[in-house]
Amino acid sequence: MARAPFPLSSEALERLAQRRAKAKMGWYAHASVYVLVNLLLVTLSVGRGHYWAVFPALGWGLGLLIHGVAVFFLSGGSDWHERMVQAERERLARRGQAG
Repeated sequence: MARAPFPLSSEALERLAQRRAKAKMGWYAHASVYVLVNLLLVTLSVGRGHYWAVFPALGWGLGLLIHGVAVFFLSGGSDWHERMVQAERERLARRGQAG
């Protein structure tokens, strides 16, 4: 894991921790709604002798997977976002010096 180019102040560290915790709680809420709604859809579809509930479960499941990757691997589990922000700062600084 790469280190930040400068140490974070306690206020910045608190904001970052709050933002990441909020993102994780958002994913847990998303996953809970996914499970509850899809249980209802499966109950309805099987009760009528059809198995169509798999299609919304797969589509929504893909969205849930992407959301989880973004929360747990791209922002909360690594410094990927911070590295992109730093690269963008450097690119803008070079553009400002050239102009």
